[in-house]
Amino acid sequence: MSRILPPLCQRCGRPESSGVFCAECWRHTSSLDAVRSVFVFEGIVRQAVHEFKYRNVQAISGCMAGFMSRYFLENGLTGDLLVPVPLHDKRLRQRGYNQSQLLAADLARQVSMAVNPALVKRIRNTGPQARSASVYERRVNMENAFLCTSGEAAGRDIVVIDDVCTSGATLESCASALKKAGANRVLGFTLAREIYHRS
Repeated sequence: MSRILPPLCQRCGRPESSGVFCAECWRHTSSLDAVRSVFVFEGIVRQAVHEFKYRNVQAISGCMAGFMSRYFLENGLTGDLLVPVPLHDKRLRQRGYNQSQLLAADLARQVSMAVNPALVKRIRNTGPQARSASVYERRVNMENAFLCTSGEAAGRDIVVIDDVCTSGATLESCASALKKAGANRVLGFTLAREIYHRS
């Protein structure tokens, strides 16, 4: 099993011994109020996500959501609505399903929350984040990639669901669209978190 994450930066969710803000979050503003992840993205968790995301092993969604729901409840996370990170229509046709939407639907049932998979739409067919070498490139890749499709976000606390957080650029872009639409608070919540040196 992958490692459980140690004390975290209260905003970005990266390991931070102080348990307050990391140096990066002291320097930059963010549309995300916080990011939380259950596991480090390594070992069996990395393998499972790969099977889930690229090999059509959709049956493990409920198990993954189970780990997420336990973390969500035990750590007192809250929100009014779950919103999965959307795929662009072209990518969705290629893959046949959105793994984040499956996780959000299973998680919604397990924590008794509403979910809206259509609240945020991906309007740019961005390249895969795994192919972007640096945090800066990932941020540029995701700029203005999403649009909030209705007024449902206004005044609400939104939990954005994804399978893995790497640089946080995808979650940040989703949060930006939601905040522009009037969301009160946006939490990014993922099964796993890639831990690497910022560049």
